[in-house]
Amino acid sequence: MVAELFTRSLLGVSVGVTLAGCVLTPPPSNGDLQKQALTNTAVPGAWKAGGAEAPVAERWLASFNDPALSALVDEALQYNADLQASAARVERAAGFLKVASASLQPSVTAVGITGGKSGGSGGLEGVFLNASLELDVWGRVRYGQSAAENDAAAFAADYAYARQSLAAMVAKSWFMAIEAGLQQSVAQEMLRSAESLLKLVQDRLRIGNGNEQAVADARAAAANYRDVLRQTELSREQSLRALESLLGRYPSAEIKVAKQFSAMPESVPAGMPSQLLERRPDVVAAERRVAAAFNRVGEARAAQLPRISLTAGGSDVSSDLIVLKNLDNPVWSFGANLIAPLYQGGALRAQVEIRSADQKQAVAQYARAGQRAFSEVEGALAAERTLRERNTLLQAAVRDNERALELAQIQYRVGSIDMRAVEQRQLALYSARTSQLRVQSEQRAQRVNLHLALGGSFE
Repeated sequence: MVAELFTRSLLGVSVGVTLAGCVLTPPPSNGDLQKQALTNTAVPGAWKAGGAEAPVAERWLASFNDPALSALVDEALQYNADLQASAARVERAAGFLKVASASLQPSVTAVGITGGKSGGSGGLEGVFLNASLELDVWGRVRYGQSAAENDAAAFAADYAYARQSLAAMVAKSWFMAIEAGLQQSVAQEMLRSAESLLKLVQDRLRIGNGNEQAVADARAAAANYRDVLRQTELSREQSLRALESLLGRYPSAEIKVAKQFSAMPESVPAGMPSQLLERRPDVVAAERRVAAAFNRVGEARAAQLPRISLTAGGSDVSSDLIVLKNLDNPVWSFGANLIAPLYQGGALRAQVEIRSADQKQAVAQYARAGQRAFSEVEGALAAERTLRERNTLLQAAVRDNERALELAQIQYRVGSIDMRAVEQRQLALYSARTSQLRVQSEQRAQRVNLHLALGGSFE
């Protein structure tokens, strides 16, 4: 009851003095910060690489219409160790905010004493109660609290971006694993074709219509495709292990993946470039760190000024050993303290310089995050357009090479061409198929990159 009375009294006085004291200078607004940090970056009205200007779409994960992929993303969000570490950093920042906010509240301590005399009961008994509260006249404590709030907001934005990045990594690893399986199937098919050609060459040599050179070339070609098959098998295992690691599983390369790509989603709206910096969580985190650094400068400047604290104390002591001079218990006292930093070897001024340098660094990091965001969107938009065109071209190339190989095999059987022509057609077809699979996988990965660059949520 006494502690509560002390707290209310000191808090009421503190509020009145603080309101009459220094008003905090707010950090720069988003517009002012962009002008300061991106002075050489002229933001266009629309994306140079194209893209619809409609609002950015949310729930991009569902656009792939792949329930297995969505389930893997949910699993990664629950078990990924890096994401758990990011969540712990958010909790840590929230704790620092509570510590900073506690400085605006009174501090109350109690000390109890008791003692006895030999051979009997009684003795010295008492309790001492002390309360103190710093009057934040210059805003030092409030600047520190505001900095802690912005730090907590920055870590929360980091966590949001970490979730989006993890979902993107799982999706891209999923597509890579599917591609690796398809590349393995292509290598197996090409090996079967090479072995069939080797058998044909050997049969022709046996009946006297071939030569040793053709057999050696065909055997070498089959060996090369066996080596290619081993490489694709290893690539598939590595992609599976990478995906399992993201999920927090043991990397055994035993996860089941789809045997074909899901349909490519329709094109997505890219919004306006001017809206990007206020939407992407990583840029928002950088902006909050600028605000935190700004408040740290104010905190350091206010630390050069005197500190004023209110104090209150009370005691209630009784004794059977001695006669107390003060017969009126309990005893109360009120007072105030002033601590002025007269000379500390320039340490406080150096702290202002350090915090000012931190602010400059935070502004530069914000500029870097903004420029990276613009670059990633433009790059993803350009890559998506190019990959779409390449996929169309490669589809035609695969069809033409399949027909060319079929004709070359017929011509070889009738003896109008040699085996080298058939091998060249096999190699051309293999190259076209693998290139098409690579482009199809990259199309989906770049779509994910575009969603991540635009700051759209997967949830």
